Amino acid sequence: MAPLRGAKRRKRQPEKALPAAGQAMPAPAPGGDWWDGFARRLAAGQFSKDCQNFESVFKMSRKTFDYLCSLISGDFTRKTQSFRNFRFGDKAILGVEDQVGVALLRLTTGESLLSIGNRFGMNHSAISNITWKFIEALEERAANHLKWPTPEEMATVKAKFEKIQGLPNCCGAIDTTHILMCSSAQPNSNVWLDGENRNSMVLQAIVDADMRFRDVVSGWPGSLNDSCILRTSGFYRLCEKGARLDGQTELPGEPAGSVVRDYILGDASYPLLPWLMTPYREKDLSPAKADFNKRHAATIMVVQGALAKLKERWQVLKGELWRPDKHRLPRIIYVCCLLTNIMIDLEDAARGGMPPSHNHDDGYRQQFSDVADVGAAALRDQLCQYVSRIGSSLPA
Repeated sequence: MAPLRGAKRRKRQPEKALPAAGQAMPAPAPGGDWWDGFARRLAAGQFSKDCQNFESVFKMSRKTFDYLCSLISGDFTRKTQSFRNFRFGDKAILGVEDQVGVALLRLTTGESLLSIGNRFGMNHSAISNITWKFIEALEERAANHLKWPTPEEMATVKAKFEKIQGLPNCCGAIDTTHILMCSSAQPNSNVWLDGENRNSMVLQAIVDADMRFRDVVSGWPGSLNDSCILRTSGFYRLCEKGARLDGQTELPGEPAGSVVRDYILGDASYPLLPWLMTPYREKDLSPAKADFNKRHAATIMVVQGALAKLKERWQVLKGELWRPDKHRLPRIIYVCCLLTNIMIDLEDAARGGMPPSHNHDDGYRQQFSDVADVGAAALRDQLCQYVSRIGSSLPA
């Protein structure tokens, strides 16, 4: 995807030196800081409990917020002229924290550009520009927070997955979710119309046991099914070439030479492949196979929970987006995944645990794939027999 170019800037006449951003802000309470002034603006001059609570507004801790500001402050202040263009309704300049706060409001609340602009007495185009400066800066500065695990990290990932339900050597869990778009966003085109007669874009995500995003693909239209999106992804090509999920480990307590290769877990919408284990689908399952399916279903809850939390925290992805730019939307999705990972990496207490509901695709029916690799079926049987023998029971 080509880099996003900013809007053309008109030449402006030299202007007199401007006062510091903090000078024009409402006076903070004694002992307060930047947040006090921002909260006053957010509450339109009235102190409300919702607007006074930092974590309820930004859905992250102050520690994470400060990290984001330090990470991208150079990008926000390097071009002085652009920085001065952003002002509140009372003409006070937005500092780095103000701009990060405005961008996060757009992502966490999902409110329209106009609505957020009205809160601060700003034009909706200014809110759009600030948000895109934030997204572009994070794409460049925070990419290291979303990557495939190193060999050392993978050992920890496998151990955590095995701890869930006893499945050994599991490297991740995969699923997709639909980001809904207004029907007028893509006129005269059926490619974005999904199986539920909605216009949507699909996000494919692979997560680890901590619900950290390890690989994401977005931008494909909702008319494509999960299996098709998988096969068009770079992750699929890497796995098929043996460049990813190419390791193996011996099964403890099994005869010498009993090994299981690296794999990820996926639901019934995916093909059964040597590196992708899906549940058994035949009728009248044996007790061992039924037990494997229960373990499988309990383990892939991490990806279902991750996608549910993604939409719940970043409300811009929830509901129906009004006429989104189909070239920009994947970048919004990617940055929301980045922000989620940053909160996990910083051990942000505001991120919470598993969501109360794992339903991230309300109204969508389960897809099914009938593709099953013969060798993969044998590997699944081996896994099934192993977990049946270790006899670890499911949690109550």
